[in-house]
Amino acid sequence: MSAQTPLPLEGVRVVEFSHMVMGPTCGLVLADLGAEVIKVEPPGIGDRTRVLTNSGTGFFAAFSRNKKSVQADTDDAADREALLRLIDTADVMIENFRPGGLEAKGFGYEALSARNPRLIYCSLKGFLTGPYEKRTALDEVVQMMTGLAYMTGLPGRPLRAGAPVNDMMGGMFGAIAVMAALRQREATGRGQLVQSGLFENSAFLVSTHMLQQAISGTAPPPMPAGKRAWGVYDVFTSSDDVQIFIGVVTDRQWQIFTKLMGEPELLDPAWANNTLRSQGRDTLIPLVARLVAKRSIAELEAMCEPAGLPFARITAPWDLFDDPHLNHAGGMVPLTLPDGTRSAVPALPIQFGGARPGLRSDLPAAGQHTGEVLGPFRAGMADAAE
Repeated sequence: MSAQTPLPLEGVRVVEFSHMVMGPTCGLVLADLGAEVIKVEPPGIGDRTRVLTNSGTGFFAAFSRNKKSVQADTDDAADREALLRLIDTADVMIENFRPGGLEAKGFGYEALSARNPRLIYCSLKGFLTGPYEKRTALDEVVQMMTGLAYMTGLPGRPLRAGAPVNDMMGGMFGAIAVMAALRQREATGRGQLVQSGLFENSAFLVSTHMLQQAISGTAPPPMPAGKRAWGVYDVFTSSDDVQIFIGVVTDRQWQIFTKLMGEPELLDPAWANNTLRSQGRDTLIPLVARLVAKRSIAELEAMCEPAGLPFARITAPWDLFDDPHLNHAGGMVPLTLPDGTRSAVPALPIQFGGARPGLRSDLPAAGQHTGEVLGPFRAGMADAAE
């Protein structure tokens, strides 16, 4: 967004007690939208996601731009008092620790709201209120509990989604709740406790499958084995051995597809409408696959795009670094990784007019802003002690 246009959440102060993915995602959304987000990290290495390896290697870098980092020990009386004074000045607090963890240290909603009645306290948990609320949850746990893994894998082989979808979406819903509470505070003058849950997020994701069963009276099979609503809706392989998804989801698209393919076999009356094509997929898909395999990936893409046919080359996530669309007009946010390497990450998937929220500050070093942020509160404590 332009330097002349204030960001939507400019002037909002957020204190983030979080780790892993769900809490940091919530803080990231608010930070990218202009809030001052102050991430509280423990002394030493800081947030443990800074040193995670394997599938966790990208966590800190993905969710920590546009934030300030302070280090403080919540078991130390002086640090705890400085943090409490900081929160007295905040509009929002975010936390995603185990139930009761922060309450035991004096950072629960009731204690902080008594000090700062305007505070919006966002608690990101595994489960919202109910019989499961004390359980420990992970993204994988709730995917298994809600049937998301059942619908993703092959029959009898539940499989978690290939990204932390519930952690990230749960954080997004937390940010939505925070923004709604900020709006409500304009009318009431008071903050409130808002919560988002992993389990409930995953249940929301499978709601269409639940209603499919309720409406049809038949349990839908897992997606890889399910009957498609459309005749041509699959991954095919080009003549130069590149995989491509092609979808033909209307009768008009079928007319366009068959005309462009120019293959007489596709003009058989057996494929005259979508219902027939869907019912005959066992025969139709091998036929289309054989005909598609005559063309190169470049030919297929050049055929589908101008004709308005849905298509997508099959890629890996790291291929997106060079994606021309993502790299257009602020779609990738530049970052400096902890080792000094320059990289980039996709921006929030939103746009204001023609502008995307971008980078205001790079990834913070652990405790980089401790003096700047906590210094005035510690100075006040020293003055009071005298």
